[in-house]
Amino acid sequence: MARFLASTRAEGPGERTAVWVNGCAIRCAGCFNPHMWSARGGEPVAPEELVARTLGAGTDGLTLLGGEPFDQAAALSRVAAGVRAAGRSVMTFTGYRADDLRQAVRTGRDDVAALLAETDLLVAGPFLADRIDRVRPWVGSTNQEFVLLSDRIAGSVDELSATPDRLEITVDGSGRVAVNGWATPDTLEDLLNGLGTSRPAAEPHQRRSILAGRAAGVLRRGSP
Repeated sequence: MARFLASTRAEGPGERTAVWVNGCAIRCAGCFNPHMWSARGGEPVAPEELVARTLGAGTDGLTLLGGEPFDQAAALSRVAAGVRAAGRSVMTFTGYRADDLRQAVRTGRDDVAALLAETDLLVAGPFLADRIDRVRPWVGSTNQEFVLLSDRIAGSVDELSATPDRLEITVDGSGRVAVNGWATPDTLEDLLNGLGTSRPAAEPHQRRSILAGRAAGVLRRGSP
């Protein structure tokens, strides 16, 4: 696991817990999180522990991001199953196309089938830097598709046109700044300057944010 965010309203419908994982075999050009491509690093977490941490956050559900969740499909399917068994929803972002995942299932990938079976809303497709999506929330590029796999959060897809894309900035007691959501580089620079710092230590964000350890105000977009 690369990052655990107990509560956010920028990573899917409602208030959600978000988990970013390490490891990605897709490696989209222009990805915002190349530091999550390697499976090395991060925090090893047992599925049962991650379920407990997610349920303990008391949110509406879990959003899985990365990295690439389907590169850890077997373990994450157990996490998703535990969360859904408690009546909460699961949203999974992937750089794989939905058709590619279906083909993987047809060729015997039981781990992929298991994670799909425990996902309520799939956001699928590689990030394409020349097709930035400035209209829909949560996605990075216009080729990426929302695929409903259950009716638990079906209304969220129906209401996409009315759903705002959110920008969250959190400052903890140590002064660490975490940014989730969308903003232009100029807007983000103004916000960070307003916090009284120009080079904060920022947490990574799956799609768009400040790269950890990089200069503040550098905004990049990446895989969904």
